[in-house]
Amino acid sequence: MDSDDDMQDAYTSDGDYYGDEYSDAMPSDEEDDDSVYPFDDNSMDDLSPSTRAPQNNFVVLSEDEISKRQEEAVKSVAGVLSISKGDASVLLRHFKWCISTVNDEWFANEQAVRKTVGLLEKSAGRRPPKEIVCGICFDAFGVDKMRATVCGHYFCSLCWTGYVHTAISDGPGCLTLRCPDPSCNAAVGDELVMSLVCEEDRVKYNRYLLRSFVEDNRKAKWCPAPGCDFALEYFPGSGSHDVVCKCGHPFCWSCLEDAHRPVDCETVTKWILKNCAESENMNWILANSKPCPKCKRPIEKSQGCMHITCTPPCKFEFCWLCLGPWSEHGERTGGFYACNRYEAAKQEGVYDEAERRREMAKNMLERYTHYYERWATNESSRQKALSDLQQMQALHMEKLSDRQCQPVSQLKFVTDAWMQIVECRRVLKWTYAYGYYLPENEDAKRQFFEYVQGEAEAGLERLHQCAEKDLQVFLGEDPPDVPFNEFRTKLAGLTSVTRTYFENLMRALETGLSDVDNSKAAANSNKNSSSSSKASKNNGGSSRSAIDESGVWSCERCTFANPSSVRSCQLCHHRP
Repeated sequence: MDSDDDMQDAYTSDGDYYGDEYSDAMPSDEEDDDSVYPFDDNSMDDLSPSTRAPQNNFVVLSEDEISKRQEEAVKSVAGVLSISKGDASVLLRHFKWCISTVNDEWFANEQAVRKTVGLLEKSAGRRPPKEIVCGICFDAFGVDKMRATVCGHYFCSLCWTGYVHTAISDGPGCLTLRCPDPSCNAAVGDELVMSLVCEEDRVKYNRYLLRSFVEDNRKAKWCPAPGCDFALEYFPGSGSHDVVCKCGHPFCWSCLEDAHRPVDCETVTKWILKNCAESENMNWILANSKPCPKCKRPIEKSQGCMHITCTPPCKFEFCWLCLGPWSEHGERTGGFYACNRYEAAKQEGVYDEAERRREMAKNMLERYTHYYERWATNESSRQKALSDLQQMQALHMEKLSDRQCQPVSQLKFVTDAWMQIVECRRVLKWTYAYGYYLPENEDAKRQFFEYVQGEAEAGLERLHQCAEKDLQVFLGEDPPDVPFNEFRTKLAGLTSVTRTYFENLMRALETGLSDVDNSKAAANSNKNSSSSSKASKNNGGSSRSAIDESGVWSCERCTFANPSSVRSCQLCHHRP
C-alpha cells in the first residue's frame, strides 16, 4: 500500500457480517406509506461498509414514534371513513390497528361493522327529561349530572367514574369498554373516558392504548430486554430472525430468546428448558449418590472407607458397595475398603441393573456437563468482550489515535475486530447446544460438525488473543517493537479469516450439515462409476479413471467426498 489511507480502505472494504448489531448507530426514522400497517418501512442505516447478508428486515421505534404513528393512523381512518377520531380509534383497536382491514370491512358492510364494534349511529330522538334515575345507584339526578354514550343509557357521573376506574385497574381490557347497561353493546369512546377519570387513570389508559399499538400488531414486538421501552417492526422474508434493539440487546424475533442464529428456535427452547429442569438434578443424584437402605434418603460419598452412617434420626450403618448392614461386615468381607459380598453378587448379576442405570446416568450427566460448560463459558467470554468493546470505544480509541497520529476513522479495524469477537462468541455458544442434540448415531455428521466448529473456534481464539494482548503494546507507555501497520495488517487479516470460518460454520448448521449427505451421495456415485469402469477395463488404472471422471474420491474412513487433486481427506486427514 502507498499510504495508511490505502491500507485502511483495503481492509474496510470487506463486509462485516456480524458487527452491526453492536454498533451505536441507529435506524432511520423516515416514514413510508404502508397500506396495511402504519409502520415505517425504512431499514437500519448501514453501520459500516459491508457485503453481509440481508439486514434491512427491522426498524426500531421509540414510544414517541409509536404515538405519532398511532395518531396518524387514527387521523387517516377518520378522514377516509368520515367518522370522529374516537370512533376511528375504536375501529383500529378492534381490527388490530390494520388500516386496510378497517377500510375493507367498513366499505363491505358498514352496518355489520358498527354492530360488531359497538359504534351506534346517533339518533335524533326526544330530549331527555330534566331528572333521570341512574341505572346503577338508582338515585335521581339532573340531566347535567348524567352521562351517556350514543346509545342514550344515562348513568350518574359518580357511577360512570367508578365503572371506568375499575375497568382501568383491571388492565388493558378497558380499551374495549362497553356501556354499563347489560343489554347494550355500545362502545365507550376515549373522550368520555378521559373526561371521567383522574390523572393517574388517564396515564394508565394512555399507556394501555400505546402498548396495544404494538401488542395487537403481528408485525411489531416490544424488546424483551429488562427496562427497555423500544419496539421493533419486523419485515419477514430475509431468512434470519435475529434482530437488535437500540438498547443493544440482540434477540430472536420468533421466540424472543437471545439471538441464536444458526440454531433453530426448537433446539434453543429444548436447551433452555433442560438447563432449568429438575431432570438434571435427578441425573446428578442418580449418578453420584445411593439411597440409604433404611430411610431411602440419597447419600453422596466423596471420600473415605465403605462404612457409611446415615444422618440422624436414621443413623443406619451400612456398606456403600452392597448396601447391606454394616453389622454383617468386617475383615471377613474385605475390611473397610472392599466388600467380598458385593463382588460375589456382582458376578452373579445381582447388581448389574442398578449399576447399569447409575453408569448410564453418569455418562449422560458428563455429556451434558461437557456441552453446558462450554456454552456458559462462551457466554461469559462474550459478555467480557462486549465490555472490552465498550471500553475501547469510550476510552482507548482516542488514546490510540493520539499515539499513532491517525484519526479515529482510520482505526475502525480495531472496533470491527472486537465486534466480530462478540458476535462469534455468541454463535459459538449456540453451536454447543446444537452439538448436544446432534444424533450420536450420525458419526459422519458429528465428525464434520466438530471439524468446522473446531476450525472456527481456533480462528476466534487467535483473533481474540491478537485484539486483547497485542493491542496493549500500542496503549502502553513503552514504545512497541512491532510497527503499527504490521499490527493493522495482522488484526484485519485475522478478522476477515475468522469471519469466513464462522460464515462456513453457520452455513453448515443452517443447512443441517447437508454437505455430509451430498458427500455420501457423491461417494455412492463414485463407487458405481468405479464398478462400471472395473468391469470394462482389466488394468489397475481403472479406479483412477473413475476418479477422474467424477472429480471426487470418497474417504474410506468418514466417506467425505474429496476432490481428485488432494491425497488425504480434507475432513479427517486420513491418507488412503
